[in-house]
Amino acid sequence: MERIELHVRDEKVDVYQVHADGVLWPCPECGNKLPAYDHKDERVWRHLDTMAFQTGVRARPPRVECPDHGVRPAGVPWAESNSRFTKFFERFAIDVAQETDPKGAGKILKLSWDEVWGVQERAVARGLRAKPPVALRFMGVDEKAVGHGHQYATIVYNLEEGTGEWVGEGRKKETLDGFFQGLTTEQRAGIEAGGLDMWGPFIASIREHVPGAEGKLVYDPFHIVGHMNEAGNDVRKREHRQLSEEGRSPLGGTRFWWLYGRENLPERHREGFAALHAAHLKTGRAYAIKEALRDLRVQDSSKTGAAYWRWWRFWATHSRLAPVIRVAQMMKAHLDGGLNYFAHRIANAVAEGLNSKIATLQKLVYGFRNKDHFRTAVLFRCGGLQLHPVTHPIPG
Repeated sequence: MERIELHVRDEKVDVYQVHADGVLWPCPECGNKLPAYDHKDERVWRHLDTMAFQTGVRARPPRVECPDHGVRPAGVPWAESNSRFTKFFERFAIDVAQETDPKGAGKILKLSWDEVWGVQERAVARGLRAKPPVALRFMGVDEKAVGHGHQYATIVYNLEEGTGEWVGEGRKKETLDGFFQGLTTEQRAGIEAGGLDMWGPFIASIREHVPGAEGKLVYDPFHIVGHMNEAGNDVRKREHRQLSEEGRSPLGGTRFWWLYGRENLPERHREGFAALHAAHLKTGRAYAIKEALRDLRVQDSSKTGAAYWRWWRFWATHSRLAPVIRVAQMMKAHLDGGLNYFAHRIANAVAEGLNSKIATLQKLVYGFRNKDHFRTAVLFRCGGLQLHPVTHPIPG
């Protein structure tokens, strides 16, 4: 260190750094240690505040002349290449960014929106470089709406680790193909099961890239019940419309009651719900069929599961409720993947939890207009990556 300058009026501290003569610097390309060739113009790196005074580290970074790579910047020990912040400040900024939204992080750190995203993007890139090769046994695949309009991203989850593994743009077969093309033959063969909904492009991609895919496709029970929730809502809307025309519909304002599992219905709605359920409405019949479908996943084997499925399908297809019949027919076309659940016992509940976390972040930042920002946010908050820069030498 050469000197420290205190600027009381501006509430700033400047720390000036110089290096001793004879210090050898590594070539950034090959690591060959070389003496300084010259120095670049003075730069400033933001450091942790000193007694609430914004602190900057000032220095002229050295360059080396490598016989193999020519003149290259050697870098400085307190900051990573192309960063305007010291490693200690970046560690702090990452912790703040993980606990709040970009706008709040910017206020706390006195950084712009773009600077906060820059910290996160460098952290994700750092984490991906340090990440060991993928050993993905149980994967989940889901799509997430991004921004306005019909824009989607595909997310691959590691269901064992509870992390987001990969994010791709769109929800086409080619999107998921991109993930598999980044894996080796051994890594694809190591996938034991994949949990997903019954979205055709994802199914086609897994069948093409994962050996033995037919026995590994697991159609997520939560998504299956989700289809029945949609069918039940269709039944409710039709019945509500019909009864309203007759001036006697009791279904107004009850939409969300029918989406609850029987055990999760809030206490304040139970009396009114019981009365509706006993009224022999079509909506109540659809709800009973949906609740029976939830019990499919608690069967103890594929044999008992198949028997339960046949019983449920008979009930559903004889319900005289067109939306319910459509779900039963869709499930019949994907029966093998539904019964594979009993062999692997995986579900996308982990993915749904992470999706909820992502949805909360979307609300905080008013949606993601930048798809790269969406990818960064998922991997920054849900990727299980080592995000922090190394601030001290690692022993050994």
